[in-house]
Amino acid sequence: MATIPDQQSSHESYHEKGQTTVTLDERRRAALEEIDNAPFSWFHVKVCLVAGVGFFTDAYDIFAINIAATMLGYVYGHTSNQLSTNQSLGVKVATPVGNLVGQLLFGWLADLVGRKRMYGVELMVMIIATFGQALAGQAPAVSVLGVIIVWRFIMGVGIGGDYPLSAIISSEFAATRSRGRLMTAVFASQGWGQFASALVGIIVVQAYKSDILNAPFPCVVPVDYAWRLLIGLGCVPGVIALYFRLTIPETPRFTMDIERNVAQATADITNVLTSRNYTTDENAPVQRAAAPKATRADFAAYFGQWKNMKVLIGTAYSWFALDIAFYGLGLNSSIILTAINFGSPTGNKTSSLYVYQNLYNICVGNLILSVAGLIPGYWVSFLFIDSWGRKPIQLMGFTILTILFVIMGFAYDVLNASTAGKNAFVFLYCLTNFFQNFGPNTTTFVIPGEAFPTRYRSTGHGISAATGKLGAVISQVGFAQLINIGGTNKFVKHIMEIFALFMLTGIFSTLLIPETKQRSLEDISNEEQVGYIKEVPKAIHS
Repeated sequence: MATIPDQQSSHESYHEKGQTTVTLDERRRAALEEIDNAPFSWFHVKVCLVAGVGFFTDAYDIFAINIAATMLGYVYGHTSNQLSTNQSLGVKVATPVGNLVGQLLFGWLADLVGRKRMYGVELMVMIIATFGQALAGQAPAVSVLGVIIVWRFIMGVGIGGDYPLSAIISSEFAATRSRGRLMTAVFASQGWGQFASALVGIIVVQAYKSDILNAPFPCVVPVDYAWRLLIGLGCVPGVIALYFRLTIPETPRFTMDIERNVAQATADITNVLTSRNYTTDENAPVQRAAAPKATRADFAAYFGQWKNMKVLIGTAYSWFALDIAFYGLGLNSSIILTAINFGSPTGNKTSSLYVYQNLYNICVGNLILSVAGLIPGYWVSFLFIDSWGRKPIQLMGFTILTILFVIMGFAYDVLNASTAGKNAFVFLYCLTNFFQNFGPNTTTFVIPGEAFPTRYRSTGHGISAATGKLGAVISQVGFAQLINIGGTNKFVKHIMEIFALFMLTGIFSTLLIPETKQRSLEDISNEEQVGYIKEVPKAIHS
């Protein structure tokens, strides 16, 4: 990014500069420099926490269905006390489909009307839809599973909106040297959300243990209570975070580059980074600047250049390839654990004891997987993302994942033949979780939040994330249709081989992406910053 002349210190007040001969363009660059060089402060912690609680809730709501689907099978499954293939697919795929819609819609709206105006709206959608699921009921004209699927789609729209909004808000407020860690800390809340869904599952199952054991098989009443509590509790952290989301300030980059109000943006920076308060002077004169506007023609002109289009292709396809495996494994970990008989209960399958042991073991299995691989992977990424860089981590992750899936797929029968082999398979499975998160799962979230200019940053992130969720949907539909070819869970090894192929393609899409560490967002955007905005002759008074 081009900077103002050396003799003008970046620590000098913007208002002092504005009162001398400094142009609006220079004031903008000075303001951006102040954000980029700002020391880590309580405000950054607040942004991280407020955005992170959203991702905690997102992951809890998405992955709790992994446990709840088994519970729903006992309550509403008409064959073998489990959901049919299509019923299970419906409740699991509804959320990723909603994610896709929400990411595109909220990504576009955040660039159109502002990050602040949309932040909190998506959380309200999530809270209402989560509450609605927990209260879903059966009626002659409608199936309870149909109601749950509709609510999970609506919840997915809210969760989808959280991806671009949280990424962009944390990216645009962060200092250059710590931006990767701030964004990773926000995203790492996903791991704790997955952990919490399994932990709450264990607590709920334990709370209803005596009721389940004393109820006639298939323990419909206590299990019905259990899944409603498990799903419904997902809205609690969202309710806590809602006030803070609604009161977070607009990002100065949006105010400068899209609202074209440099004076307000520079005042916001001073308020936020110095006094920690956010105030807007409604009577202050608004000095507008002429800046590039987001239009269809401008969008086509910007992304019509290969240097910009290849970045969007790289971020979108990398996320697509990653989510094929990430959601294929994550939403079906119960099936994976059952397929290798890890923790499956023994005894009479039509007894109340079996129901309790099965639900408890599924919760514990998911807890083990999150602790063993998911959470450590996020935090190792946190340690290295600003020093090692995004691109090397993503390349390394895709490469190791390709190798791991090849081993898990082609050696599946050998590994499944003995107890030691099964334990080795679980270890490899945990390693894939680790290298997804210390690898492309983290970087595919971070890079799109940095790689595009302010007027398309949220849209670009939304497009990338939505392409990823398309991969999740394809993976879910494919998993459901393929899993039982040749017998129950007999196709798992070939699914692992398919995942390996997609991880291999992710290596090549990563080569299209620039390294973004220690670079300002404006520098990464591939746009000249000197003269980016121009004076508008006449000031407008609000």
